[in-house]
Amino acid sequence: MVLYKILNTDGMAKRAEFKTVHGTIQTPVFMNVGTLGVIKGAVSTIDLEKINCQVELSNTYHLHIRPGDEIIKKLGGIHKFMNWQKPILTDSGGFQVFSLARLRDITERGVKFNSHIDGRKIFIGPEESIRIQSNLGSTIAMAFDECIPNPSTREYVSNSVSRTTRWLERCIVEMDRLNKQEDTVNKNQLLFGINQGGVYEDIRIEHAKIISEFDLPGYAIGGLAVGESTEEMYEVLDKVVPYLPRNKPIYLMGVGTPENILEAVERGVDFFDCVLPARNGRHGQVFTNKGKINLLNKKFELDDNPIDEECKCEACCNYSRAYIRHLFKAKEMLALRLCVLHNLNFYNTLLRDVRKSIELNEFSKFKKQKLEDWKMI
Repeated sequence: MVLYKILNTDGMAKRAEFKTVHGTIQTPVFMNVGTLGVIKGAVSTIDLEKINCQVELSNTYHLHIRPGDEIIKKLGGIHKFMNWQKPILTDSGGFQVFSLARLRDITERGVKFNSHIDGRKIFIGPEESIRIQSNLGSTIAMAFDECIPNPSTREYVSNSVSRTTRWLERCIVEMDRLNKQEDTVNKNQLLFGINQGGVYEDIRIEHAKIISEFDLPGYAIGGLAVGESTEEMYEVLDKVVPYLPRNKPIYLMGVGTPENILEAVERGVDFFDCVLPARNGRHGQVFTNKGKINLLNKKFELDDNPIDEECKCEACCNYSRAYIRHLFKAKEMLALRLCVLHNLNFYNTLLRDVRKSIELNEFSKFKKQKLEDWKMI
């Protein structure tokens, strides 16, 4: 069965669809990040339906810590737990292990570290990560990898990438085993491998070649947007994407700004995720078709316009900039909810329009116009 089908191309940009047990994903796509099985900002899964979210992303590490992946399995899996029937991607927990844990011990077997919540000792390796994700029953699971610090020495990066490849092999074996178990929540769970290599292009390319041979359902590019410049990120994409399978979805992890997304789509990327729209929204920073604005600024005190006149979200259809600013100043939670909803709707709508532009072979024109429009404010 062919899971990924390219419908049209415009240069390197791809308009495709990816079939899963929980529905078909239209790509390029932005995945709305709900780390703990919820979007921060009082946004429900019913809200996600209204703003045309296609894929929700949850975090393996955080859900393992609380409420516990085994509890979620007993409750029927993450889809039933959240009341969300569309696709869900779970990351491997690797990034959180390396970013949150102050003390950690990396070995060939996996990583020992202390919980950032209560300090208890935890061990996660490839098998543990896959077992947690299997308990959750997500649509797409990510292979366990090391998110390499930037900057890192060439020797460290080379050794880390080799270990990540060996970990990927173990993830494949464990997922194959679990998908055959009678009590597995989702026997059709898909596994994506992750390309690493820091900013060393030759290491990235060699790793891309090696993991491509595993013929996985999809591939991610990890370890970017972690401190390198945007130019370095684009250079890595230019070099690496051509060495990943053209007939498989490519996922750029943790990216990014609207500008980043357009640049990456142009280079052949299909999947994106980032906490930016929700996090910015919770601080009154909202995206519009003319650029980003900060509603906390005094100049919006008497502004009775919607956040964005072109937007059809709940916030823009019903409330003014002045009112939402008042809600922030009064510390009312509705302010956070409205701005998070707006920003996620902005991203989902942007990707919808990206897909249309590729279908019409007008992506370059679309990208140029958007980049100009976003500088109007």
